[in-house]
Amino acid sequence: MAKLTVKDLKAHGKQVFVRVDYNVPLEEQNGVMVITDDTRIRATLPTLECLIKEGAKIILTAHLGRPKGKREATMSLAPVAVRLSELIGKKVVFVNDCIGEEVEKAVAAMSPGDVVLLENVRYYAEEEKNDPVFAEKLAKIAELYVNDAFGAAHRAHASTEGVARIVAARGGQCAAGLLMERELKFLGDELDKAERPFVVILGGAKVSDKITVIDRLLDKADTILIGGAMAYTFRLAQGYKTGKSLVETDKVDVAKGALDKAKAKGVKFLLPIDDIVATPVKTDKLDKKGKPVIEWQNPTENPQMDCADDVAGLDVGPKTVELFSSEIAKAKTILWNGPMGLFEDKRFAQGTFGVAKAVAEVTQKNGAKSIIGGGDSVKAINKSGLASQVTFMSTGGGASLEFLEGKVLPGVAALTDI
Repeated sequence: MAKLTVKDLKAHGKQVFVRVDYNVPLEEQNGVMVITDDTRIRATLPTLECLIKEGAKIILTAHLGRPKGKREATMSLAPVAVRLSELIGKKVVFVNDCIGEEVEKAVAAMSPGDVVLLENVRYYAEEEKNDPVFAEKLAKIAELYVNDAFGAAHRAHASTEGVARIVAARGGQCAAGLLMERELKFLGDELDKAERPFVVILGGAKVSDKITVIDRLLDKADTILIGGAMAYTFRLAQGYKTGKSLVETDKVDVAKGALDKAKAKGVKFLLPIDDIVATPVKTDKLDKKGKPVIEWQNPTENPQMDCADDVAGLDVGPKTVELFSSEIAKAKTILWNGPMGLFEDKRFAQGTFGVAKAVAEVTQKNGAKSIIGGGDSVKAINKSGLASQVTFMSTGGGASLEFLEGKVLPGVAALTDI
């Protein structure tokens, strides 16, 4: 899947439409929206520096949140323009729209090396519909196209796929940004030719979210370690009691199939041998989605595979961390996707942090290649303070999973082949 990259472009003086992933977390502080984590902005800096050095006219577009086709002040990209200006050391002009006369005027005033950031592209419902008329309006100011938004590449939206098709049809080049290039390298080439032993760590809530990935990785991995709530569906498949743990009873046969395939292929498939359990207590509080908040009381170490009827498993236990760490220590290549437990609550974070420590140690001491597959895995390793000690952290959540499943990502397919 060799694609043209930003390094291959002759972009001097050209209007380069760059799709970035600036879907950053914001929170209101004293009436102002403040960025609480600028990781995604920093991740695009190598691509921007490359284009600035080349003397391109850089037009950035991105989405933020889910405004559903309406202008939502809390989802404006204006704070991003301020932070990006600080990071690149030059003014980033913010345009209060992503199409139309205001955009055209701003672009017409650009000089080589200038940077413009357009307003949230999802303020228009046509973006997510990949509406061809809207894509034409976006592409009006584009001579070249660069996609550096791997996290949005699994969606065929106007800014991720439609504009690229239009630019290509005009004879313009469509290239991967440097971040996109690294994503494709580590999640693609490096795993296809993984140095062995190849250890895969999978966590998260649902087997249904990961089963295609599990099936595909059973053809590549030497060892698969399962944690998180999804482990309880596998335990149920093995006949253990799961109490009030999150399980997918309709996926028990799927879990059995994965266990059988692992056995047939000689892949070591390890489940937690102990866990941290707690009693769920309903409250009158509601979360941001309007669902009842559950409080977890009496966290206790459970040294066996069965869970009592009145408790739920919320983290892997210390014996499991020891077992998993011993397997990770042998690895030459590691792929980790999904936390081991409810790591957002420090009472249930030790399993995830213990695995993070093992991954960081084998990377630093033995030179193993460690790839963190996006989403909550990245949040967890950031929270552990070990992010700088792994080889690569993907910026994609759903995109990482779909790519690992072997699916074609529309935002990648639209780029120029080499």
